[in-house]
Amino acid sequence: MMSREMRRLANRWNQNPWPQHLEWIEISGLRGWDGQRIDFTFPIVAIVGANGAGKSTVIQAAACSYRLPGGARSFFASEFFPDTPWETVTEAVIRASIRQGDHSFVTSVRKPTTRWRGNPDRRERNVEYMDLRRTQPIYARVGYSRLAKSSVAEEATENFDADRLARLSAVLGRDFSGARQSLTDVDPGRRVPVVTVDGQDYSGFHQGAGESTVTDLLALPLPRYGLVLIDEIETSLHPRAQRRLIRDLATRARLENLQIIVTTHSPFVLEELPPQARIQIVQEAGGKQVVRGVSPEFALSKMDEDHHPEADVYVEDDEARILIEEVLSDVDRNLLTRVLVTPYGAASVGQALGQMIQADRFSRPTVVYLDGDQDAAPGCYIIPGDDAPERVVFAELAQQNWQGVADRINRSHASLVDACQTARTIPDHHDWITSVADALVVGGNDLWRAMCISYVQHCLQAAVKEALTTQIRDALEAP
Repeated sequence: MMSREMRRLANRWNQNPWPQHLEWIEISGLRGWDGQRIDFTFPIVAIVGANGAGKSTVIQAAACSYRLPGGARSFFASEFFPDTPWETVTEAVIRASIRQGDHSFVTSVRKPTTRWRGNPDRRERNVEYMDLRRTQPIYARVGYSRLAKSSVAEEATENFDADRLARLSAVLGRDFSGARQSLTDVDPGRRVPVVTVDGQDYSGFHQGAGESTVTDLLALPLPRYGLVLIDEIETSLHPRAQRRLIRDLATRARLENLQIIVTTHSPFVLEELPPQARIQIVQEAGGKQVVRGVSPEFALSKMDEDHHPEADVYVEDDEARILIEEVLSDVDRNLLTRVLVTPYGAASVGQALGQMIQADRFSRPTVVYLDGDQDAAPGCYIIPGDDAPERVVFAELAQQNWQGVADRINRSHASLVDACQTARTIPDHHDWITSVADALVVGGNDLWRAMCISYVQHCLQAAVKEALTTQIRDALEAP
């Protein structure tokens, strides 16, 4: 469920999208990119993927798609993607669609041979870019070690106002009575973060990495309509701080019409965002695939493996996952131990995964299922039933008088029937399981699994169960 801050941002964006917005980027000839497009359809977007997938390349490409106003020093592709003794960049292109007011402009910076071209033609916009250098201990940053001497004096400060101080306290969960960016008489170009707790000052030389990182981030000037780019936003932050930071940024984006693009490996960051704000870069044998709308579970499954399954089975949500698991358990429990069933999120993600199967892009056997209320799509199977799993299971079990469900959850049959009948009057079937679970004071997944077991045993035809099992078995046994 989205936080209040994220809901308010979504409502504002849906009613009146920002007049300045980077709509999409296409990257070719850089770090394995060969023309894939990344669409940005929400004010905050998280790019997720394994190390080396190309996340940092995306935000670097975004940074050099604009020039900064007022003659400020801009970001250049030649700095992000230099020629080195080991690499020579040629035939590289970064194309971008940039909305300004009621018009969209397609611009590009490109390096056909030895020089980058197109820089003077870029549109103007305020851009803030924070890379992983911000996570270095301050004493390890270039030029800072000489500031840690008793002879150095504080010459000027930029104090946090009450609002920014309250935000710092909220994100980190500590009561800061003061915070500032300090400038010294030795180097007026290098700021040192200083916070005050219980009357005691702590500079960046004595702060935790998370404190220093968040203080630096909140000190950034965020001009209205600006673009903010942050690499690995979760670094040095515990899960609660990650969630609070994303909520804080959602408020900043809403109030200042900001566009924020971050990279992450964190499920806690992804869980804070709506599906359209999550973009996965999947690196498989056939190249990169950009998939929008992924679930946090799917994102993690592409970056980690707990039990090294022989095959991946992708389904839309947890309800579909549990249903598939119970079909496999009923027909061939050994088969269930050989696969990992993972929710992917929106149906559009499943359709994209099916296209990847068609193009033979996965490195190991993969099966994709769409819910029964979706049309057939290349590379995908449809879950049994011609409607969403909840509607199918509830309808079939009602005809069987909910046989065996109440006993499995240790509740009375009468209370189960009453709760299920009430739930089916709710227009959105996604709310049915929660409604019944709340009424019976039982876990939602426990309830749904009990329902799926009864449905598979008493309602689903043997031929249908065998067909689904065969689809997965065939994928495992394919040469």
